Amino acid sequence: MNIYHIEHPDNAIREALTDKINNLTKPKGSLGMLEALALQIGWIQQTLTPSLHKPQNIVFAADHGIVEEGVSLSPKEVTWQQLFNFKRGGAGVNFLCRQHGFLLKIVDAGVDYDFPKELGIIDMKVRRGTRNYLHGAAMTWEEMELCLERGAAVVDLCHEEGSNILSFGEMGIGNTSASSIWMHRFTGISLEACVGAGSGLDKTGIRHKYDVLNKALENYRGDGSPMDIIRYFGGYEMVMAVGAMLRAAALKMVVLVDGFIMTSCLLAASRIAPAVTDYAVYGHCGDERGHKLLLEAMHAKPLLQLGLRLGEGTGAICAYPIVDSAVRMMNEMDSFKHAAITKYF
Repeated sequence: MNIYHIEHPDNAIREALTDKINNLTKPKGSLGMLEALALQIGWIQQTLTPSLHKPQNIVFAADHGIVEEGVSLSPKEVTWQQLFNFKRGGAGVNFLCRQHGFLLKIVDAGVDYDFPKELGIIDMKVRRGTRNYLHGAAMTWEEMELCLERGAAVVDLCHEEGSNILSFGEMGIGNTSASSIWMHRFTGISLEACVGAGSGLDKTGIRHKYDVLNKALENYRGDGSPMDIIRYFGGYEMVMAVGAMLRAAALKMVVLVDGFIMTSCLLAASRIAPAVTDYAVYGHCGDERGHKLLLEAMHAKPLLQLGLRLGEGTGAICAYPIVDSAVRMMNEMDSFKHAAITKYF
């Protein structure tokens, strides 16, 4: 398997970036998080004049065998039904992509449905849904490797199209369950704190979900390595997103991170290549119970907190204008020296 070589951006430019930001016509630090964002994006791109080109949102979709255990309020068929909705332009992610100028790519990573070719969904199906990890591994090692490679291939396509900033989303009934297990195993946070309502479970439903996931963990007989945890409990769409994030970072692209599931995918990616987080901008803190704890464990500062828990990349896209503002600050604000203004701090 190709483990993507990801380098930390060169720190040599940070002093010059900081100096430029501090000498814009404003009190030092007065633009708050925009200044931190501008520094990060300039650092990623290794330039004092960062830019954003052709933003795209990639939604990976797949079904999960664990749904057989009643861990989700939504039935499995919602996965394929929503993909038709995405292509009709009627989903939450669609209006946000239109509003903020994102191109939307939909990828079938492993949906239990055969889509007509004319629909325009990118066919990277590995299998019609993962296996039920209550009883065994969700996927084989070969399937995991294929997911990583195919996720990377979608990013290569975006890069060839001129994109330098990507957001990632998902569609897969049951994927908050896999995310909860990844979060628990990779952070050490109690499973109970990681398990939430998903698409709308009540307290009884959440308890049942916890019991099923706890039993799945008790049944686990793998080697405990990050790669084994990823493949044993993951979804095809999630592992493709991991491969996509790794490839985007290797290409020095900005990665906009969405909600609980995509943050869990970035966490998993960081267990393969820790430097991947240097390229991540966290769009929002979602309303899924474990997301706030996960962000804190990753020392991540989200840009927004809007009570979102839809997935699809919606929170990341909502945050994009803030990232754009940070880049515009770097390129459009004048300096004290050039504007002949006395520094007033």
